Amino acid sequence: MPNSYINAPEGFTAAGDHIGLKKQKKDLTLILSEVPAAAAGCFTQNAVKAAPVLYDMPIIASGKKVRGIVINSGNANACTGEQGLRDVRAAAGAFAGLAGCAADEILVCSTGVIGVNLPMDVLLPGIGLVFDKLGGDEQSGEDAVQGIMTTDTFEKTAYEEITLGGARVKLAGMAKGSGMIHPDMATLLAFITTDAAISPEMLQKALTASIADTYNMISVDRDTSTNDTVLALANGMAGNSPIGAEDGDYSIFLAALSRINRKLAIDIARDGEGAGKLMEVNVRGARTEADARILARSVTASNLFKAALFGADANWGRVLCAMGYSGACFNAERVDVAFRSAAGAVAVSKDSTPVAFEEAAAKAILSEKEIFVDIALHDGDYSATAWGCDLTYDYVKINGDYRS
Repeated sequence: MPNSYINAPEGFTAAGDHIGLKKQKKDLTLILSEVPAAAAGCFTQNAVKAAPVLYDMPIIASGKKVRGIVINSGNANACTGEQGLRDVRAAAGAFAGLAGCAADEILVCSTGVIGVNLPMDVLLPGIGLVFDKLGGDEQSGEDAVQGIMTTDTFEKTAYEEITLGGARVKLAGMAKGSGMIHPDMATLLAFITTDAAISPEMLQKALTASIADTYNMISVDRDTSTNDTVLALANGMAGNSPIGAEDGDYSIFLAALSRINRKLAIDIARDGEGAGKLMEVNVRGARTEADARILARSVTASNLFKAALFGADANWGRVLCAMGYSGACFNAERVDVAFRSAAGAVAVSKDSTPVAFEEAAAKAILSEKEIFVDIALHDGDYSATAWGCDLTYDYVKINGDYRS
């Protein structure tokens, strides 16, 4: 099977290893492009931003090309003041020195515990250790995705191949995320590499458009992190005619990028801390797209409904409750709700009133691992989909001793 990890596109290498930031698991990942790459990024909306976010944002805004990314797990380098920024610059400089480029051609991301300084005596030599392992093979790619994981229980990767002007183009993505997940964005780090030739402006436009219906439509626990970052690098080594406008090739590229981000976003929701079930909420017939998005997101974020989902309890009133406090405009007397899964489907509400259903059948439907909540509003022509998970005892256990 051909390599489909983050180092699959032409000209990219990657590696990950354990350097000592965490007790045992891999905790440092490097991604390097053979040639300067167009770069795009989207970042947390939290007013408290980690040092790597503050460092990366102006580099992305400048439109300059980038050679690589340093990603550490186990320490968020957030709420660390000027020392945190100095540490980011030192990490970028260490990688740049090895790669033979300028420090501001290296982006930096961190994930882990907030409010603790990075142990630079561990990180800086670790960058050299992992640099020596950079490769374009499948094992190097797998090591890279393992190096960014924190409480994740499985690897989150995605891969696409498309044709742009007769040239074969590859896109690959990887992400981490399990807790502190809520729209705008969630607690996540996501990275996309591609050998497509595309201008920084068009790459940024595509990335911004694609996260609106992917990462910004997932919720695990209503918490938005200090470190959320999605970065995309495009090095042009596929040899396609450069994309510089919203033409047909741009549309093909955007569709592929959106598929990458959709898969990664759903995997993050599926892997919510302690989660046993993935929830997909589909809102149809809204007055506006904004209303549809707000309503879908409110249902996925409702702790009461998430708890009902955990217990396989068809408590549909919690769906309407979450919609009612969402702030969206809708006719509260004309809402239809149905639940479905691999075990079947059941209508539970028509025009916001009860529909007779068999409790045992509903419980069987809600006992599956993937649950779909279908909401019809009869207000207009707009729709939206959001993803979330159930709320379990394990969520409290995981977050009760996160630092230990």
